[in-house]
Amino acid sequence: MDKQLEKYKSKIFINNMLESFIRIGLLVILLLWTYDIIKPFVIPVLWGAIIAVALMPLTLKLEGVMKGRRGLSATVLALIGIAILVVPLVIVMGSVFDGVVALTNFLQSETVKLPGPPAKVAEIPMVGEKVYSTWALFATNMEQALMKYSAEIKAAVSAFAGVLGSGLATVVMFIISLLIAAGFMAHSESMATAVKQVSVRVVGKHGEEWAGLIAATIRSVLLGVVGVAFIQSILIGAAMFVFKIPAAGLITFVVFILAIAQLPALLIVLPVIIYVFSYMDTTPATIFTIWVLLAGLSDNILKPMLMGRGVEIPMPVILIGAIGGMISAGIIGLFLGAVILAIWYELFTTWMKMPQEGVGDTEVESVEPDQSDSGSTVQPDSK
Repeated sequence: MDKQLEKYKSKIFINNMLESFIRIGLLVILLLWTYDIIKPFVIPVLWGAIIAVALMPLTLKLEGVMKGRRGLSATVLALIGIAILVVPLVIVMGSVFDGVVALTNFLQSETVKLPGPPAKVAEIPMVGEKVYSTWALFATNMEQALMKYSAEIKAAVSAFAGVLGSGLATVVMFIISLLIAAGFMAHSESMATAVKQVSVRVVGKHGEEWAGLIAATIRSVLLGVVGVAFIQSILIGAAMFVFKIPAAGLITFVVFILAIAQLPALLIVLPVIIYVFSYMDTTPATIFTIWVLLAGLSDNILKPMLMGRGVEIPMPVILIGAIGGMISAGIIGLFLGAVILAIWYELFTTWMKMPQEGVGDTEVESVEPDQSDSGSTVQPDSK
């Protein structure tokens, strides 16, 4: 009888296990299919949410000006954002096109003749002799040099075209994200309520506080990283256009990317300064140098002023999260990394504030004997 009961229980257990396995497997397949369907929309929606959180205060102010029409306010901000994306792109593409045309005309000219390399070039450690011989070949026989390095030139042109194509795709993605952000901002109350409900459901009573922390961290990163990069690129780009530097639009765009990646703008500014001193008079070249150097170092002043505003998280935590997130996940990692580290910082500080188990009990136990002793010494005196 016992053996039959054990066999019956074992059969039920196996059936339940197989049924659970099949259900879980079907759920996993459903989740994978769902992810494949929504995968193209994940990044634009994330960017739309980030942009909506960052621009929401401005939307509310514009709503007051437009007599409560939030949808119109969100649409206007989205169109302004698209213009900010498209106009610099047109300028950069025009600058690139002019540069390519000028280079093509220069190479096709029969009078093309580069100056020979200085003798000091060969003295540069490790690469001096190679640079000297290549430079000398281009200076003495341009046609032969182009034939010899045709493979390298084609690879460089292909890489450059790939970068341009990727940049265009990124701009299109951001335009879509701005339109999504406009929808989020137009229905901000319902979206905020849903986010708070999900946050409370997932992490408990601190969910609503953390939802506010995420929004504040996104705004902090936008001001401290992207905002500073934009200001820095505008300052340097203004110098490039004022002094009519070739490919000024492209240089400004590269400065913006370097600043977002937290790399010093001097990486591209210093070669331009050397180029300026090679053909300009001393006075304008000095003015240009002072201008771009101050603009290149401006992030050291702007970043402490803007990073961490409105957030109780220390600036180094947000900055480390932004840099690490960008290294691991690209530009969107700027925000995701900062948000993740900010949440971990809040978890750590909350854990540190929690009382240790047993500490309160020990203190009570150490006090009670003293009170009983004091009572025993007082009673004889009262008698």
